[in-house]
Amino acid sequence: MNSEIATLFLEHSTQKLSQMEKNILDCIAKLSDGQIWQRHAAHENTIGNLVLHLCGNMRQWIMHGVGGAPDIRTRDAEFSAEGGLSAEELTQLLTDTFREARDVIAAVPHERLVARTSPQNRDVSILDAIYMVVGHVQQHAGQIILLTKQMFGQDLDLTIPRPR
Repeated sequence: MNSEIATLFLEHSTQKLSQMEKNILDCIAKLSDGQIWQRHAAHENTIGNLVLHLCGNMRQWIMHGVGGAPDIRTRDAEFSAEGGLSAEELTQLLTDTFREARDVIAAVPHERLVARTSPQNRDVSILDAIYMVVGHVQQHAGQIILLTKQMFGQDLDLTIPRPR
């Protein structure tokens, strides 16, 4: 594998995860514990559920699939939780999980990007696993941002602040 491309891919992946982490943390900081666990209908996820889901997914695909840690994920619990963690506790969990995932990604030797792994019994390359997680985080970060905008009642200025 081209070393320059591999370096760019790994750096971009960790940078995107950092950007999404910041956006999610900015959202959590604007909301009460009640809002974080607010569910408008039984089929919807709360921001708390989405944070648990992202942490579980990163742990399974990055720490386990890429880094070789044991797979300890209990996926159903991520979606069935109805509270139990405060904004502060979710923030710590998110921060710790994102940091660990970035550390694992940053340590991947370039030649290992084409190696195979099988998180969730899916045969993928290490590159595929990282790419999937970054996209998955961006998808759910967008949901968290939308839910926060709806509850906060205004734009969050997460990108370039606009004059009002």
